[in-house]
Amino acid sequence: MKEFMLVFRNAQSGAPKLSPEQLQDITKPWQDWIGGIAANGKLVERGNRLDYEGATVSPGNVVTDGPYAEIKEILLGYTIVKTDTLSDAVEIAKGCPILQVGGNVEVRTVVQMNL
Repeated sequence: MKEFMLVFRNAQSGAPKLSPEQLQDITKPWQDWIGGIAANGKLVERGNRLDYEGATVSPGNVVTDGPYAEIKEILLGYTIVKTDTLSDAVEIAKGCPILQVGGNVEVRTVVQMNL
């Protein structure tokens, strides 16, 4: 089996202010989706949600605020799954809750580096 990283992106809109109820409404579908992947033995790494703040370091040690200085989407998080093919990983990505709120999932093959 190969490993694939599912990268979650959404339109840049800043950090939303959510009530506890809204946060629960958002969290439950993600827990169910990740739980289903794990139950099928395809979860390699649960991954993490990324914060909205950050910095980018460029050549010459130039530091700019924000990881999204020149793009209109922000990277929200990732998870790693294992499947036989890219097509199988894409099928898993089709169930991602981010799609219900206008986001997208980038599916990339993880290439193991032997260092």
